[in-house]
Amino acid sequence: MINIGIFGAKGRMGKQIKECLEEENNAKIAMLYDKGDNINELFKKSEVIIDFSSPKGTYELLNHARTNSKPLVIGTTGLDLKTMNLMHELSAIMPIFYATNMSLGVAVLNYLVSKASAMLENFDIEITEMHHRYKKDAPSGTAMTLAQSAAKARNLDLEKVRVSSRDGIINERNKNEIAIMSLRGGDIVGRHTIGFYENGEFLELSHVATSRTTFAKGAIKVAIWLQKQNPKLYSINDFLGI
Repeated sequence: MINIGIFGAKGRMGKQIKECLEEENNAKIAMLYDKGDNINELFKKSEVIIDFSSPKGTYELLNHARTNSKPLVIGTTGLDLKTMNLMHELSAIMPIFYATNMSLGVAVLNYLVSKASAMLENFDIEITEMHHRYKKDAPSGTAMTLAQSAAKARNLDLEKVRVSSRDGIINERNKNEIAIMSLRGGDIVGRHTIGFYENGEFLELSHVATSRTTFAKGAIKVAIWLQKQNPKLYSINDFLGI
């Protein structure tokens, strides 16, 4: 039985993870942590910590882990370069799992996107992502990961070819553009569509999340697995073996 701490326990994902852990046979809640709680107690009581907090919260967690190494499962999106660099640095002394999406379906979608981008090299790539009205970052971390997979397959620098908005007289579409458009509304858990468009035909690949339970259960499975791993920065592909 593994003791799992939840960092950001009062957030939407934190609450969902708590509910799923209460029904889990192989793990239990070590501590529910939120702003103002004792972070030293969280590290002391937990064998693994799951974080779905905020960019600021994740940096705080990683900064504390400098002198308190602990397996970390991080699913927070919108992280800046400073936080990502710290995560890479700490993965030399502790196992860290980072994914913008904990879904098996999204992992497979990323794999398919990479293959399709390379094989359909003359097709235009457009990505749309839809989330609930409360989501604070845009584009979503999952959309950015999909775009990165597409760009890498074509040997492109995503930051040089990414388009996030179109308005007014914008002239013709550049061949190498990879567009990501964000929609927000209602209680949509998550929908991502990546389209490959050519004259006379197009292919669209989509993933729809209907419940946060999918991500919560995925994070718990990863935490149980990560507790036995060596120091390294792991991805969903490492966990799935793809």
